Amino acid sequence: MARTKNRAARKKKTWKEMSPSGKAGTVLTAIVQVSLLIAAQRDISRRPAELINGPKAAWRAASFVNFIGPMGYFVFGRKRSAGGA
Repeated sequence: MARTKNRAARKKKTWKEMSPSGKAGTVLTAIVQVSLLIAAQRDISRRPAELINGPKAAWRAASFVNFIGPMGYFVFGRKRSAGGA
């Protein structure tokens, strides 16, 4: 019962109720997320399949998971070149 009361007390704020800094933070977070998604999708499209760990379709789908997907692709999805460049 106490959990229900706590949840009601922590009601999410609407856009109009947010402070200007809260709105700016939300917009900035959205811009970063969309930028990562676009960068990952573009890299998947341009990179040959043999230079990607796993199927391109799986990485394409995974990149839609907020922050984790695109970052996972950039860290684990791309094969490293033998020359280290």
